[in-house]
Amino acid sequence: MNTRDSLLAALVATIWGFNFVVIDWGMADVPPLLFVALRFVAVVLPAIFFIPRPAAPWRSILAIGVFMSLGQFGFLYVAMAAGMPPGLAALVLQAQVVFTIVIAAGVLREVPTIAQSAGVALGVVGLVVVGLGRGGHVTLAALSLCLLGALSWGIGNVVARATKVPGGLSLTVWSALVVPVPLLALSLVIDGPTAVATALAGFSWQAALSTLYTAGLASLVGYGIFNTLLARWPSSAVVPWVLLAPVVAMASAWALLDQRPNAAEVGGGVLLLVGVLVALRPRSAVQEQDDLVEEDLCLT
Repeated sequence: MNTRDSLLAALVATIWGFNFVVIDWGMADVPPLLFVALRFVAVVLPAIFFIPRPAAPWRSILAIGVFMSLGQFGFLYVAMAAGMPPGLAALVLQAQVVFTIVIAAGVLREVPTIAQSAGVALGVVGLVVVGLGRGGHVTLAALSLCLLGALSWGIGNVVARATKVPGGLSLTVWSALVVPVPLLALSLVIDGPTAVATALAGFSWQAALSTLYTAGLASLVGYGIFNTLLARWPSSAVVPWVLLAPVVAMASAWALLDQRPNAAEVGGGVLLLVGVLVALRPRSAVQEQDDLVEEDLCLT
């Protein structure tokens, strides 16, 4: 990529990385599921009146919304409310790459390359190291919930690939329609109407700024820039920049929240990120040509 687009990619990764600290900062007095619902209300409104619906069936758009938005962020916010630190949450969420490759192999019969298999193995080892060596402030429940968020994201990636729904800002906005009502209902059941009413009545300026950041910058601006870059450059040149997000999240959590990762979290995180980088290694021209030949044979 050229210098300008590289800087834009780094900016997106920075926005997404700092997003985790902003979530943690704003969620102090708001139930997590209610906070996610409010975030996606802000994603949908007023953008849905100005952005056309993606050229895809409703079932595909809503399915992607269920897994990529409702599931991913529902589990993530609950995990963070349960004590998952922002930096570690950003790191563990990158397991979505591992889950995507494994699920695509089983569901779409996309046989992983040697590099992808090696990357998945490294990623799994990294997650095991993080899980076994996590600090006392991180419960197994919080870690598991964050992994469920990564799993939901991975399923969403496979659904998007299987249905060939075009990515972009329009998909981000329209798929968000499926998020607010179910999560508000769940919050009413789990947290109770009194807690929800109290949180809405006392919605602080910190919570409001956090919602504006997560919806406006992280979702709309971030995905807008990111999808523009994907349209200009190969995914292998763009996607690895996302790996800066956990670094930014961990550094900002350390600087602003005094949340210092331990040696196991850092070591396991490095293994996970290296595994993701290996898994994202671009396929050779020969491999791509072989895939096209196989596809042509299947169509004849």
